[in-house]
Amino acid sequence: MALALTQADFNRLVEDHGPVLYRMAYRMIGDQHEAEDMVQETYRSVWKSRSRYDPSRGGRAWLVSILRRRVIDRWRKRPPPSPMSGDASPEISVAGDDPFFDEFTDEVQAALDLLQEDLRETLLLVVVGELTHQEAADLLGIPLGTVLSRVSRARTRLRDYLGAYVRT
Repeated sequence: MALALTQADFNRLVEDHGPVLYRMAYRMIGDQHEAEDMVQETYRSVWKSRSRYDPSRGGRAWLVSILRRRVIDRWRKRPPPSPMSGDASPEISVAGDDPFFDEFTDEVQAALDLLQEDLRETLLLVVVGELTHQEAADLLGIPLGTVLSRVSRARTRLRDYLGAYVRT
């Protein structure tokens, strides 16, 4: 049963999950300012749909699903950059410093960009979005086994891509 989201609940969701949403948006888009805009759009959507809030579903899963839809809407208007060619620099053009440089390097971002979209999205939901495998499966509308397989393949491919980068 859905309960209306109160201002206090909303503030708690923002405080508890804001950093994860930003990391997720940043890694999906690759631009600090656009990631901030996507998170703000997510919060705007959350507030507008607060009457449909279902605390039993889990706040983070709800927020990530809304963020994902906002990013997909953005991609429809302006597609994400194509994967880098082998000769391209692994640097990502971001105004200012990457606030998560300790967690993710430009090489990791470049490797993420090389992954198939379904592998990248599933990996980001589980690793960056910190959803459980089951929450990711529910969000994507796919079986749990598919999520497990995609995450495993994505991790293997990332290791391969990063290993190749280190050897060059």
